[in-house]
Amino acid sequence: MFDIDNWAEIFSTIKKNKMRTFLTGFSISWGIFMFCVLLAAGNGLRNGMQSGFGDRSVNSVQYWGRTTSMPYKGFPDNRPIRLDSKDLKLIEGKVPEADKLSGMIFTDVNANYGTRNTSSSFVGINIDYKGISGLKIKDNQGRFLNEMDIKEKRKVAVINQRLKEILFGDENPVGKLFIAGNLGYRVIGVYEESSWRDGAQAYIPVSTAQLLYREGYGYDNIAFTLKGLTSKEENKAFEESFRGKLSVLHFFDPKDERPIGIWNQLQNYLEFLGIFNGITAFIWIIGVGTLIAGIIGVSNIMLITVRERTREFGIRKALGAKPSSILGSIIMESVFITSLFGYIGMFLGVGLGELVSSVLESPGMEEATRMFKNPTIDVGVAISAMLVLILSGVLAGYFPALKAVRVSAVEAMRAE
Repeated sequence: MFDIDNWAEIFSTIKKNKMRTFLTGFSISWGIFMFCVLLAAGNGLRNGMQSGFGDRSVNSVQYWGRTTSMPYKGFPDNRPIRLDSKDLKLIEGKVPEADKLSGMIFTDVNANYGTRNTSSSFVGINIDYKGISGLKIKDNQGRFLNEMDIKEKRKVAVINQRLKEILFGDENPVGKLFIAGNLGYRVIGVYEESSWRDGAQAYIPVSTAQLLYREGYGYDNIAFTLKGLTSKEENKAFEESFRGKLSVLHFFDPKDERPIGIWNQLQNYLEFLGIFNGITAFIWIIGVGTLIAGIIGVSNIMLITVRERTREFGIRKALGAKPSSILGSIIMESVFITSLFGYIGMFLGVGLGELVSSVLESPGMEEATRMFKNPTIDVGVAISAMLVLILSGVLAGYFPALKAVRVSAVEAMRAE
């Protein structure tokens, strides 16, 4: 219940002890502020490093054929390995960890539209590749490839923003025909991409690319996503097993690692998580240590406060005040000070993170956001930390005050 006399007493005590109140508040604000800044910095580092993976699924694998380095069962070394439909069947039937799957074909062409032209990279894919790479069609900019495009070997293309700007400028390219390598392709969509990729590129049906650029046979790369693997050990075991299955399919020595090149995004991601979990633990240790320093500061100051007011407590008890009213006034004072200054520290810490985040999102800061991005903190975490600090301040004042009010009024009034 709100008691105006108690609050008048609290403000009177704060006014008489301005330096004590300031020191108490500063330790609280500084602890919360540094805790928020450290966590925001950790989140910014995590977001920046994670953005390096782009929109691509972190559980994706891509492999390609190279040449053997040793003879095997009558086959000579330096034998090229070519990927084909048997690889897709192997993954679909004998690799239970595989999920989305796409063959890939790469070719470079000269693209023209009217008087504009540029060199462009064409990538033949199927519709599953959208889920593997995380491709997103820009708003009101058409669609992605569909099953009919693949089945009918249509000459259609989903182009990136760079190719759109070079060939079409401010025009809407969807539905327009452009020339690539003396063949006409119709634009069906424009996709978003990471800022670090600035080359002109387009995705076309893999069946079309296979027919036009690979004489109807084979793939350059095969990409797929993994499911059910959560540790580096599981991922390493999968990769060894997968290489073994490929060695049987393509007839090369299982000990020979050169025939197949594998780019395992999941392995890279798990290694990143391992490194960053260590960094996060270090940040939490430092942040919690800063909070503890604030708690110790509050505890020391509250202990001094109670000792200074022991004589006052004795007089109040002699005048008939109940121990609970004395305890209540001390706890209310502690809660008021820690809440006020805790909120100030939390506001400044969260605000600094938001300010830095807005600066990093401004034009021209793309380089900085590659390693540090969106350094903000969950407000719920900051509030939880503040509540812990408030509770610690309450307990820091409660136990010394409890000891003081248990002393008889006569002894308390004799206290120095």
